[in-house]
Amino acid sequence: MDRVAVFVDAGYLFAQGSKEITGKRLRRGKISLDHQALIRALKEFAEGISGLPLLRIYWYDGTSQGPTSQHNTLADQANTKVRLGFVNSSGQQKGVDSLIVTDMISLARNHAMADCVLLSGDEDIRVGVQQAQEYGVRVHLLGIGPARGSQSLFLLREADSSREWSSDDLRTFLECGPDEVEPMDVDGRSGSPAPASSHADEAVFPETDGQSDHGRTLRQVARRVADDVPPTDVPSLVTHIRATNQRPSEIDGRLLAMSRNELGNDLDSEQKHEVRTAFLHALEERLGGDSGKAAE
Repeated sequence: MDRVAVFVDAGYLFAQGSKEITGKRLRRGKISLDHQALIRALKEFAEGISGLPLLRIYWYDGTSQGPTSQHNTLADQANTKVRLGFVNSSGQQKGVDSLIVTDMISLARNHAMADCVLLSGDEDIRVGVQQAQEYGVRVHLLGIGPARGSQSLFLLREADSSREWSSDDLRTFLECGPDEVEPMDVDGRSGSPAPASSHADEAVFPETDGQSDHGRTLRQVARRVADDVPPTDVPSLVTHIRATNQRPSEIDGRLLAMSRNELGNDLDSEQKHEVRTAFLHALEERLGGDSGKAAE
C-alpha cells in the first residue's frame, strides 16, 4: 500500500524537545503540547518527505497508572494510535521500544506502508528499521537538533534519510513552562518528584546539575574500564574503534553494565554515546602516555 506511517517516541520528543528549546531536559509536567498542531506538523513532514498520503500516526509512551489525559486526547484524534508501555517503580520506562519495533515490522510485512517516519533516537529500534527495509519500506529518521548528539549513530546510518527539527519547528506545538512549576510524577500528575529518568524516552528527566553529575560518573566508569585493558592491547583497540566505531562486545557490555550500576538506572542513547566516547578518549590518553614513556 502506498502510504506513509509515522512512529513517535514520545519520551524522546519531550526530552530532546525541551532540551532544544530551554537548554535542559524538563519534567513532563513542565511541557505543554498542542496536540492538533503536532499532528499537523507530523502529517505535513511525512507526506512531504515521502510524497505519499498518511496512513496514521503511532504515538508510543510509558505510564505507571494507565492512560493520562494527554494520552486520551491524542487517542481521540483522527488517524492517531496510542501505544503504551509502562513505567516501573524506579521511574524506568519499559516496553516502548519493543512496541515500535513490532509495529514497524508488522506494517511492513503486511504491506500496509511503503515509507515510514521514525521520531526517536534509541539504538534498540535499529532492528525494526532493518526488518522494515527488508520488506521494501523506506525509513526516514526524524531527530531533534543536534541529532548527532541525541540519536544513535548506528540508527542514523541505518535510515534511508535523516532530518532534524529545530527549536523553531518545535515551538509550533511545544511550550516549556518555568522551573518553579510544581514537580510531577512519572505520568505528569502533581505530587512528589519521581525518580530520575533512565531513558531518553521516559516521562521524567533529570535537571542540568544531574546531567553534569551523570557525565562525571560515566567518565569515571569509562576510565576504570580503559585502565583494565592490557597495555599491549591498547594500540590495536584504539585503531579498531576509530575505524569501525565499535567496541568488542565484552568490553561494551561491561561499560554499559557498570554505568547502569553507578547511575542506578538504564542508560539513554545519549548516555551510551557519552560513556563509549569517554572510553575511547581514556584509551587515547593511555596510548599517548605509553608512547611518551617509550620515547624516554
